[in-house]
Amino acid sequence: MTAFTTSTCPIPISDYPHVLLAHGGGGRLSHMLFEKMLRPTFANAALDMRHDGAVLDLAAAGGDGRLAFSTDSYVVRPLEFPGGDIGKLAIHGTINDLAMCGAQPLALSVALILEEGFPMESLWRVAQSLQHAAAAAGVPIATGDTKVVERGKGDGVYINTSGVGIIAHGVDVAPQRVQVGDRILLSGTIADHGIAVMSVREGLDFETTICSDTAALHTLVRAMLGAGGSDVHVMRDPTRGGVASALNEIAEAAQVGIQLVEANIPVRDEVRGACEILGFDPLYVANEGKCIAIVAPSAAAAVLAAMRAHPLGGEATDIGEVVADHAGRVYLRSRVGGQRVVDMLSGEQLPRIC
Repeated sequence: MTAFTTSTCPIPISDYPHVLLAHGGGGRLSHMLFEKMLRPTFANAALDMRHDGAVLDLAAAGGDGRLAFSTDSYVVRPLEFPGGDIGKLAIHGTINDLAMCGAQPLALSVALILEEGFPMESLWRVAQSLQHAAAAAGVPIATGDTKVVERGKGDGVYINTSGVGIIAHGVDVAPQRVQVGDRILLSGTIADHGIAVMSVREGLDFETTICSDTAALHTLVRAMLGAGGSDVHVMRDPTRGGVASALNEIAEAAQVGIQLVEANIPVRDEVRGACEILGFDPLYVANEGKCIAIVAPSAAAAVLAAMRAHPLGGEATDIGEVVADHAGRVYLRSRVGGQRVVDMLSGEQLPRIC
């Protein structure tokens, strides 16, 4: 039997002797887990790019061009919520991770981890949702796996999806390409998904139904790249940890400052009201159908117009710029003219959100 290695763990064990829910929440502790333990342990050129997926140059294997490869797991509770379900999330999430690498998705895998006793009717609904979402996106489920765990140890169903996509020649999307002066574009309203899930989970009754924004973004990204080409420097879908965490990760990776304008960040009135009731900041709430793009200023207008012309980008807006000051940090200019730091989320605001 192979034993675990005994080298010193880089995570401060005295502070975090056990895994916390916040280690999977997309905020500061998730970032620490990746940057202190996982990235150094598995270090390689593809992982060190800090993308939503790996960009693989086929020349190393005697081929031509580049592939994107990504994987993600879904543990959302409840399994169904207004506007979506775990099946849609699993398909959309991996398609979006590939798209954020600048790739058009080619094929997906689906692995199901099922709990003994999970109703077969519920499994059928999950399977149908997976297939409908993949078919609507035009991306086949080409392979997969199924495992079953003992009753009480699986919470119904967990899903892992992986995917591969093709990156066109001339597309170069990476955090390291961000430059001072770049504009920050957002494809639409934020926090819809997190509040939709929370409203069902907690039995909250709002005047209007808040629906998840879950969607496959690859056709939106195709339009953006068609308008901006290599002037689209980086893209990110702000899922766990929301817009705040996504932009903090980019700022740190590129060692630039980011300046946001609060008045330009779209939030639906009902979502804003729900966040106020629950004590949440919309900037930290998960999204599943939105895209952030950091674009050269000369191309920003064209990319923004392409976003607004697409069904998934009709409410796209310019929310800020990349600056030379406060490298590695994100600041927000409030509606009343004040300035505040937008840091990574320290705890777990909404567990089991995707």
